[in-house]
Amino acid sequence: MPRMSLLLRPRALGAAALAAAACWSTPSYALFEDSEARRAILEMRQRVDALTQASQRAGERSGDEVSQLRRSLLDLQMQIEALRTEQATLRGQNEQLLRDVAELQRRQKDMAQGVDERLRQFEPATVTLDGREFRADPAEKRDFEAALALFRAGKFGEASNAFSSFVRQYPQSGYVPSARFWLGNAQYATRDYKEAINNFKALLSAAPDHARAPEAALSIANCQIELKDTRAARKTLEDLLRVYPQSEAAAAAKERLARLK
Repeated sequence: MPRMSLLLRPRALGAAALAAAACWSTPSYALFEDSEARRAILEMRQRVDALTQASQRAGERSGDEVSQLRRSLLDLQMQIEALRTEQATLRGQNEQLLRDVAELQRRQKDMAQGVDERLRQFEPATVTLDGREFRADPAEKRDFEAALALFRAGKFGEASNAFSSFVRQYPQSGYVPSARFWLGNAQYATRDYKEAINNFKALLSAAPDHARAPEAALSIANCQIELKDTRAARKTLEDLLRVYPQSEAAAAAKERLARLK
């Protein structure tokens, strides 16, 4: 038995060796596959984790971007509202400015019209009097008409002073011949015959073709008659008939000549 055990031991050893070899061979392969699988799973998990984290970060960034975008839109809306308010304010100011400009233009127009009216009060105007047309300042017209109004009111003394003042103040005026005629009549009414004769003669000398000239000549004769200067009165009446034969004053001159004879 011992010998056989010795003889069998090598075989048993060999079988054991083969069994051990078989045992070690199979688990080694299996272990290799498990290791690779674990590694793959780990890598997969890592990838999933990485993707998850990336997705979370992306989500966070997206949320931040959305929040930022919302804030930007809110700011933009507030700016738009502010601009609208400012635009409305500017529109209101512009409308007010337009109203102010229109009011200013109206006032300027009224002022210009007022100035024109005041200037026209000092500008010469065309006047027609006793068949004559001439240019006269408003002041001349005013003063002449005021003096004539005194005469027509029967205030002969005041009218005489007014016409005398007019002739001195406006010696070149177109009113002067008519002013001398009415001045002479006012002096005749106050019995200032000599001064009346002087003014009537001044009219005849300066404007012999004046519409009032025949009446002035007749008035001279009347003054001479009042002064008892019959000879001079006859000569004046004869000259009137010779120079102004077709005038109404000529008919009155004939009657006076007849009475003088």
